[in-house]
Amino acid sequence: MKAGPSQEEVRQQNLGALLRHVHYDGATSRTELATRLGLNRSTILGLVGDLAAAGLVREELPQETRRAGRPSLVVRPESTRVHVLAVDLGVERLAAALIGLGGVFLDRRECPWPSGHPQDPAQVAAVLAGFAREMLDGAPAGSSCVGIAVAVRGIVRHPDGLVSLTPNMGWRDLDFAGAFTERLRQGVPGLDVPGPDVPVLVANDANLGALAEHRRGVGRGTRNLVYLNGEIGIGAGVIVEGELLRGARGYAGEIGHMNVNPYRGRPCGCGAHGCLEAEAGERALLEAAGRDATVTGAEAVRSVVVAADYGDVTAREALHRVGDWLGIGIANLVNVLDPDLVILGGTLRDVFLGSAAQVRSRINTNALAAVREHLRLRVGELGADTVLIGAAELAFTEVLTNPLETLTRSAPVT
Repeated sequence: MKAGPSQEEVRQQNLGALLRHVHYDGATSRTELATRLGLNRSTILGLVGDLAAAGLVREELPQETRRAGRPSLVVRPESTRVHVLAVDLGVERLAAALIGLGGVFLDRRECPWPSGHPQDPAQVAAVLAGFAREMLDGAPAGSSCVGIAVAVRGIVRHPDGLVSLTPNMGWRDLDFAGAFTERLRQGVPGLDVPGPDVPVLVANDANLGALAEHRRGVGRGTRNLVYLNGEIGIGAGVIVEGELLRGARGYAGEIGHMNVNPYRGRPCGCGAHGCLEAEAGERALLEAAGRDATVTGAEAVRSVVVAADYGDVTAREALHRVGDWLGIGIANLVNVLDPDLVILGGTLRDVFLGSAAQVRSRINTNALAAVREHLRLRVGELGADTVLIGAAELAFTEVLTNPLETLTRSAPVT
């Protein structure tokens, strides 16, 4: 017979569960935490005391209360004392942020990609490591970095984070985590960088977008959702029963290469014809609208949507065409996955706002009635920082699971 968890294991689980509530929801009273966790007040008091002693939370009076009598203390995350490094290798920019417990942006750096996107991973790692050192140098004394995560536009293997392919940068079978770690360890004298037990995690951008919207955006409280991210290509992150769907090797969600038009479709960068991103991606929209398809990005897509709003017939027809294919792709997805919610992010947010009628019409025609009955379509809430927020949530995973043990492995900033 399998033995049940020990008292210490239960305590560690409760510490993580309490910290997750405070991290996701912000200031929460002890009474509310006891209700959510199903624990008595004395147990909650002990757990809060342990987390506070470690510098992970603090207790304080609520900002305002209308109840008579002594107000109940609330528990808040120590955002300035415990933080992570989040990095985004975007299509248009390199970005990095220092994000505190509770999802608070403490500092950030970004720069546009040099012309042509640098192919040398060491050059990219050097720029990002420079950003990281600057932000860590400015972090409060005594604070700790408990995680690092990097978002990549490409195919990333799980769990080791090997970058199998980045179509826009030409990287194949690359250990970018190793390159970034090496550059980061070449620190500035007197500056403590995260210790060797704080690994650099690398993940696909759409998966991180799904994580962000699920935990902090329009998908909060929804246990089954699909997040569609559009930039040069189209990717998806899938949340099933509250957990990220990765697949056997981490490649789940590459729906940009779902074939929707195999016989007369446009050529795709993967070598096939008629893939979803070939028919509904940025280049397809720009070409159909008579624009320069080599000048991609959020502003280029937005200009087509704005032109359509002002009566440009060509722009409007381009949006209708792309919306048609996008609706077919979503219909295929919901038939297979049966989500409660589909979220459109990146440039697909603007495409959907300009072609919602076509998208919904195709879903109504192609998706099973039972599947679409309660389906909701929404645009993302978190904007341009969605992927950075998702990277931060990935980086916080360990401290939210084993708070005290993780904190002892991280190096405090001196």
